[in-house]
Amino acid sequence: MQPMNATFPVLSVMAIVPLAGALVLWLLPPLRRQGRVIGLLFSLAALGIGIWALISFDASQAGTTQLAETHAWIPLLGVSWALGVNGLGLAMLLLTAFLVPLVLLASWGEVPADRQALFSGLVLVLEAFVVVIFSARDVFLFYICFEAMLVPVYFLIGRFGGPRRRRAALKFLLYSLAGGLVMLVGVVALYVYGPRGEGAYLIENLAGQITASTTAGRWIFASFFVAFAIKAPMVPLHTWLPDTAEQATPGTSVLLIGVLDKIGTYGMAALVLPLFPRESAWAAPVILALAVIGIIYGGLAAIAQDNLYRLISYTSISHFGFMVLGLFIGNQIAATGAMVYMVAHGLSIAGLYLVSGFLARRTGTVAISELGGIQRVMPLLAGTFLISGLASIALPGLSGFVPEWMVLTGTFSKSVPLGVIAVCGVVIAAVYVLLPYQRVFTGAPAHERVGSADLDGREKLILVPVIAAMLALGLAPAVLTDAFEDVAAQVATALDAAGTTTRATAPTAPADPAVAIVIAEGNTK
Repeated sequence: MQPMNATFPVLSVMAIVPLAGALVLWLLPPLRRQGRVIGLLFSLAALGIGIWALISFDASQAGTTQLAETHAWIPLLGVSWALGVNGLGLAMLLLTAFLVPLVLLASWGEVPADRQALFSGLVLVLEAFVVVIFSARDVFLFYICFEAMLVPVYFLIGRFGGPRRRRAALKFLLYSLAGGLVMLVGVVALYVYGPRGEGAYLIENLAGQITASTTAGRWIFASFFVAFAIKAPMVPLHTWLPDTAEQATPGTSVLLIGVLDKIGTYGMAALVLPLFPRESAWAAPVILALAVIGIIYGGLAAIAQDNLYRLISYTSISHFGFMVLGLFIGNQIAATGAMVYMVAHGLSIAGLYLVSGFLARRTGTVAISELGGIQRVMPLLAGTFLISGLASIALPGLSGFVPEWMVLTGTFSKSVPLGVIAVCGVVIAAVYVLLPYQRVFTGAPAHERVGSADLDGREKLILVPVIAAMLALGLAPAVLTDAFEDVAAQVATALDAAGTTTRATAPTAPADPAVAIVIAEGNTK
């Protein structure tokens, strides 16, 4: 299906505006003292352009790439500056544009005023790269921005994080660079095995046109999947995340987990599954096994944490397991749920990290064992944490319920064992949210906590839109389910059709009996 061209390059403008804001802050020293306000204004401008893109988008054709623009970039290699979005890409752009102003506003309490220009500039540069990533139609362009975004994230962690920030930033960088190098092999291989000439890296030209042998095709698929699995983050490639989230500022963690990690699942949906349907079906049993292992492992590890930041990061590992499960199970309902899950998780993770950051500013700690009775002295803060936590564990009426229900429903239609394991993750989720809430917020407060200030006006201004978005998505999920339906149908249909010819050559099941049962069940569906 050919992309629908835009009459105005709205997506390019959406990427240029935050980049221009960063340059203003860095190249005009007199304006750095107003770094907070300038950064916020440029981020709001990007949000406004995102809303313009939404208005220009034809929701009745959400499965088609729209607002497309294509310009020759490196003609010799067939590389283009090619942008365009379907319903999923547009939703991720809007999520990014929605969260960035809130993160910048929250940073007014996290980052000293004399360093605000640097922080705001890095966030704006990161936003520019993310806009291109979520709208790139050229695989080479996607890869360049996929790698380039590591630079601002590295400095956001290494310059503004906790006492072990440099080690955490280095670990993040090494994992991400390893994934990028593996992906580079696949990008080069696409040029070798894909169509040549103009538009050689365009996704719509590559789909179904890769002429590699079976073995080579699987290696190319693996190079892309591993890079996205690191970003997602999937077990066992997840270990960078808890250390990074513990040391990063809460605002940085919101962008890192709420937006950047979604590039992993987005890449699976937008690149891996369309370009490599046969290889995806071949590897699906192992991917599904790893997904459910991640659901259980992430939940159990979260329960064991004493640090709120690490706890939230492990809950995210569990949630990403649900997303990957929904994408690779080969069912349209589950795939739609996984895509809605990407947005819903971004909202709940924003609420949890921002509230935890506000709590840390007041108490000087996020150690669960050192807290207690916060609800009596900060009822608004406690309430917003609880709402965000309940949204993350899929309470009906909040953003997480419909996507999780859809993933489970679609999974059970394909594999009962996988569905049962995933349901166990739901039960564990209730423990890892409600038990820490009881320990941190209920009971009698310590003497030094009495009289602590509750949320102030700025913090309320930050959290009200997040809570409102959780409620809106929970009560009116059709806004996203309808937008993702056609995209999910394309993903699930291609995977299911390819699976009919590849199950006989699926990867050998692991030695662990429980995993073997899961894989065997997946192969019979």
